[in-house]
Amino acid sequence: MRKLLAGIAVLGLIAGVGAASAQQKLTIGVSIPAADHGWTGGVVFHATEEAKALEKQYPGLKVIVKTSPDGAAQANALEDLTTQGIDALVVLPHNPDELTDPIRKVKSKGAFITVVDRALRDRSIEDLYVAGNNPELGRVAAAYVKEKLGGKGDIVVIRGLPIPIDEQRVNAFNEGIKGSDIKVIDSQFGNWSRDDAFKVMQDFLTKHAKIDAVWCQDDDMAVAVLEAIKQAKRTDIKFVVGGAGMKDMVKKVMDGDPMVPVDVLYSPSMVAVAMDVTAAGLVGHIPVRGSYILNATLVTKENAKDFYFKDSPF
Repeated sequence: MRKLLAGIAVLGLIAGVGAASAQQKLTIGVSIPAADHGWTGGVVFHATEEAKALEKQYPGLKVIVKTSPDGAAQANALEDLTTQGIDALVVLPHNPDELTDPIRKVKSKGAFITVVDRALRDRSIEDLYVAGNNPELGRVAAAYVKEKLGGKGDIVVIRGLPIPIDEQRVNAFNEGIKGSDIKVIDSQFGNWSRDDAFKVMQDFLTKHAKIDAVWCQDDDMAVAVLEAIKQAKRTDIKFVVGGAGMKDMVKKVMDGDPMVPVDVLYSPSMVAVAMDVTAAGLVGHIPVRGSYILNATLVTKENAKDFYFKDSPF
């Protein structure tokens, strides 16, 4: 975590905040999706661990972590956090459009708002935004696909949810392959779900006799895509590009699996970064407003060992 914070140039600021300055009673509410797939499982793990670390680092600081299975439940969780008198909210919305008004209500009560990953369309609500580089995730994937296929081929794309970060990724990917002979012959939403992605890939395999590669921007969906390809006994598909840095996928890259030659980082630990920066601003009155964007690094066989953490839940 400290390496991540150093990478976004806030380590020095946080180190300067003394634990004694948190003797005043302050509360941070953290609202995140429940662990409905691997990436959100990682989010829950990192949020829970960081909450304990922050309470130990800053005596007097209370961190309340609430997980929600869907948008309606998350709206209720936000209302509950508000009644507890939180000073700051760190929120990773299920669906930003659905949660915009509930988050706006929290802000109207005077809370500092940190949005993680899934950006709100109304950016005026947030005080701080922490995320991976979504356009870069699309650009990095596009550059690899274009190079690996020699600038020519038929590919399919499995998108995430119909929300802004998916648009950013896909728009950047499409821009990245522009001018080449790479053709996206089909594209559907997989909702960042293994089950949904499996069904989508089955549909693609039925409809298209030849597919050169798959981009699905998410490692959970990539697991399902690989299984669908295996069950269909298709040999035309050369490789699958996912994203996030799931340890199982990084291990495949490290081991030289031809179907998973690379991965693109989008770590769930960003929620811990968001909590840490929010705490520094709240406790030490450090000006942390703005955006902190983490790089979308291409994981290759040469560097995979640097991103493989066997004890990680994701």
